[in-house]
Amino acid sequence: MSESAAAPAAEGPRPPPFDRWLALVLLSVAMFGNYYVYDTIAPVADLLTRQLGFTDEQIGLLYSTYSWAAVLVLLAGGVIIDRFGTRRSILVFGAICTVAGVLTAISSDFRVMAAGRFLLGIGAEPLIVAVTTAIAKWFKGKELSFAFGLNLTIARLGSVAADNSPTWAQRFYSGWQPPLQIGAVLGATCLVAGVLYWMLEGRVARRYALGAAGGTDKLVLRDLFDFGKSYWYVVALCLAFYSAIFPFRSFAIKFFMDARGVSREAAGALNSVLPLAAMFATPLFGLLADRIGHRARLMAVGSATLIPVYLLMVYSAIPLWVIIAFMGIAFSLIPAVMWPSVAYLVPEKRLGTAYSLMTLVQQVGLAGMNWLVGYTNDVSQASAAHPAGYRPGMWLFTTLGFLGLAFSWLLYRSERGPSGHGLEAVK
Repeated sequence: MSESAAAPAAEGPRPPPFDRWLALVLLSVAMFGNYYVYDTIAPVADLLTRQLGFTDEQIGLLYSTYSWAAVLVLLAGGVIIDRFGTRRSILVFGAICTVAGVLTAISSDFRVMAAGRFLLGIGAEPLIVAVTTAIAKWFKGKELSFAFGLNLTIARLGSVAADNSPTWAQRFYSGWQPPLQIGAVLGATCLVAGVLYWMLEGRVARRYALGAAGGTDKLVLRDLFDFGKSYWYVVALCLAFYSAIFPFRSFAIKFFMDARGVSREAAGALNSVLPLAAMFATPLFGLLADRIGHRARLMAVGSATLIPVYLLMVYSAIPLWVIIAFMGIAFSLIPAVMWPSVAYLVPEKRLGTAYSLMTLVQQVGLAGMNWLVGYTNDVSQASAAHPAGYRPGMWLFTTLGFLGLAFSWLLYRSERGPSGHGLEAVK
């Protein structure tokens, strides 16, 4: 039986608070490095084009290869983590992420760089699962939600730091490679934190009783036939929403520079607004949903908010910070309501399958959309000399916004009927 899915731990004293919070710090540092490495491509996208001759399609493929690797890992269904336990998994997958960061930065050959991104997808996704499982072992009761929230906040700081690296590491942006080398160094925190966590858990487990975490999420195919249509509407919304957000972030800095003429520093700061806003606004929107209900309607509001933002960027002179603020609302509101809603729609014993499927579908969408937007930019000759070439890509994102609104409305209509699960009620 696996470590993370083991039977309840033997009776014994719980680890002291210092050890528990130290474990959380180490786990969060590993996540910070993970997030930073993932977001290192966007700030150098224009440099990859100018200095290495990369097309936008190739830049999109650097993100797509990560997602395809993540799909393969998700299909494994957490078996590795269940078999080897969180302690060993965090160390191994942290090491893989570190190697991936180095491989991405070491060569100008697109194939080598893509191999690094693929390896990152192999390591990063199970590292996230292992860290989440480990936190559940160390914390319980009222502390658990706070610990998860703090971990996610520190992780998202990795994205914020990467987006703003053109400001705090400005002197390194004369070429494409130094920023990626910084990413490789910061990505090494995945390994360093993994080693320190290995030592900490080994020491604590000999003296104290660690809680037993639940099993990792697994994709059980036979469970898919038992899900109702409301769940599938949420899955479709998940696909449309994330495909409209993260591929946009992949090209946002380059787009802001080419189409709006802003500096790299300002473009990075604008791109960082989304994860920065989500750090604070997502919990607040979650509290709002708990207080008023109307979850399907809240998801519809978020989807409707997303629809006009892309076209306003290419067809209006409205300041970018105003437009990004509206995008930040959608980026915070929809996930705050969407992910918890699954618990209303699916029996508890099938939540692992439900969440695994949503994450898998999300990664498939990211893989396809990152490539498609890059390809569309190339076909439309999007560049600083031809900023109108970015318009077709923005129409793709807008279409996804309309699809998200349609699925939200279908969800609302389904939940208003006799087969509703209480999404619109206050619970």
